[in-house]
Amino acid sequence: MSVTYPRGFRAAGIAAGLKPSGKPDLALLVGVPGTTVAGLFTTNAFAAAPVALSKRRIGAARAVLVNSGQANAATGARGGADAVAATGAAADLLGFGAEEVLACSTGVIGEPLHMDALLAGLPSLAGSLSEDGGEDFARAIMTTDTVEKRATADAGPYLVGGCAKGVGMISPNLATMLAFATTDAPVGRQDLRRLAGEQLKPRFNAITVDGCPSTNDTVLLLASGAAGGDPVTPGSSAWKDLAAAVGDVGESLARQLIADGEGATHVLLVEVTGARSESDARLVADAIANSPLVKTASFGEDPNPGRIVQAIGSSGALVDPGRVDVWLGDVPVVASGVIPPAYFEGELGAAAQLAMKEPEVRIAVRLGDGPGAGRALGCDLSYEYVRINGEYTT
Repeated sequence: MSVTYPRGFRAAGIAAGLKPSGKPDLALLVGVPGTTVAGLFTTNAFAAAPVALSKRRIGAARAVLVNSGQANAATGARGGADAVAATGAAADLLGFGAEEVLACSTGVIGEPLHMDALLAGLPSLAGSLSEDGGEDFARAIMTTDTVEKRATADAGPYLVGGCAKGVGMISPNLATMLAFATTDAPVGRQDLRRLAGEQLKPRFNAITVDGCPSTNDTVLLLASGAAGGDPVTPGSSAWKDLAAAVGDVGESLARQLIADGEGATHVLLVEVTGARSESDARLVADAIANSPLVKTASFGEDPNPGRIVQAIGSSGALVDPGRVDVWLGDVPVVASGVIPPAYFEGELGAAAQLAMKEPEVRIAVRLGDGPGAGRALGCDLSYEYVRINGEYTT
């Protein structure tokens, strides 16, 4: 049930006619009175109209209206007015104040919302709200996704659920997709922001498909408080358990997003240690995961450590080449900055090629003995990715 796994939430998803395919394209998630919401949003300067609206309303909200098919980005004043009108119509049907409804959109950038179809579909959508509607919600937010992304976890008496969409235009810089996590724990607004920042932001900020941060990134964490009891606050044992569960849901959704990356056949798990700083470690991890040469080598299952070395050296991080070690899986392919002769003589090369055939290709990098560590989750770059994006608007 994903987002409706915790108590205090209802959801729905329908086909309103926003997509030419006729697939589900309009979704609604609603929390009980008293629900708190925290949000993380794109840093793209071309942030979509629903992002701007949601950032303004985040402190008062308990519901979110999501459409797929049109991103409502680069749509100017019309886009802002459409987001206000759509959420206002949904609020009227729910008996809410307009400020209680957030908006998320995904789809083609620049195409205005199909407002006639959206507004016509809202009564059916609101009438379909159910505690069992999580799967319909997850299905309706998809664009080029091939599967739904859903996850749940338990934290003692509290439940955590979530769903996400996004398989392209994904790069670390907050998180490039839409993601929704829910819990029935009673958590105040300030503490919920901390929970989202500590547990969700680092998970989604580690993923990359194509190095292209989107205009519509939104991660929402909603707490209904329907489990009852005293507020869960930092430092308590309940907080520790809840934080772990929220982190588990975020990690699961992030991995599902990468596994379903447009045209992906391999997941790249890049882990960097020994950097001079955390920021240097992140620079190196992102450079490897985003490298077209590394990504295409992964697609071809070609264990080419030279491409990894190139990405490390051009990352902008402070790197001493003589201290760099690299492994593909468990196979050492760079030692103290040197690709061992045994790699070219076949012994290590053959073992490294086996590592590249795994569904999840692990690349471990040690830059020295510094305190900095970082990770990135990426995927390979295939013919299918080019086809999907070459035909995206046609």
